[in-house]
Amino acid sequence: MKCLNATYETLALAELAPGVVLMTLNRPERHNAMTNTMFEELERVALSLDDEDDCRVVILTGAGRAFCAGYDLADADELPSKGALGMLDQQERAARALLAIRSMRVPVIAAVNGAAAGGGLALALAADIRVASTEAKFNAAFVKIGLSAGDLGTSWLLTRLIGPAATSEICFTARMVHAPEAGTLGIVNSVTEPDALLSEARKLADSIVANSPGGVQLSKRALQANMEVSSYAAALELENRGQALLTRSADMPEALAAFKEKRAHRSSPVSDVVTVKREVMR
Repeated sequence: MKCLNATYETLALAELAPGVVLMTLNRPERHNAMTNTMFEELERVALSLDDEDDCRVVILTGAGRAFCAGYDLADADELPSKGALGMLDQQERAARALLAIRSMRVPVIAAVNGAAAGGGLALALAADIRVASTEAKFNAAFVKIGLSAGDLGTSWLLTRLIGPAATSEICFTARMVHAPEAGTLGIVNSVTEPDALLSEARKLADSIVANSPGGVQLSKRALQANMEVSSYAAALELENRGQALLTRSADMPEALAAFKEKRAHRSSPVSDVVTVKREVMR
């Protein structure tokens, strides 16, 4: 994958296993706080990996003790002076980065190793699956600095994960939610010891890679798109289209044969999966 060989100021990339990419927020001295450079690199890497047909799963984590402390407050003093259009441009720059992560065609697993605050919470929520260390903690810190928790998708995603009442309490109080409670609420899928966090994420990634790439990609599209539609009928229409497309690929017969023969799935030709991806995106 070409982007693995590039140099980044705020990120580190590595391939843990064939198809499994580890993306690490790499500003440990600032608790991986977000800057415009990080927003630009997150967007660029997400788009680049999305074009890599060998990429099957992305694991997102933070270097050092924190996952992500949100927007770097060293840069926050200038926000009131930007003016309305300047601030809108700033917001859209950040939003594009998180949208690029959420919109990747392959599953994204957030391995939350420490604090995920403000924009860091939003970034964790943008992943499809979250596994947390016992050291992880989450808060919607926006109201503490005079901003709204309606930021970078937090109000939309968190409400859908844990419901409006729990979301309201967390957002209005800006209190810290520690890993055990995050697991109980459903913010994270599982909680594990710090030393086992990446191996837990890797285990999940391996179980995803073992399946049909086309089936996984269209499952993600269906799950995300049907959070947006307003009716059962619209959801069925989208699902029907995905299934019809997948049966036209070489991937589905191979996956079915592997299941029946109790053997490992052999990935279909890349071009076949790409065709399915492009069709469903139309």
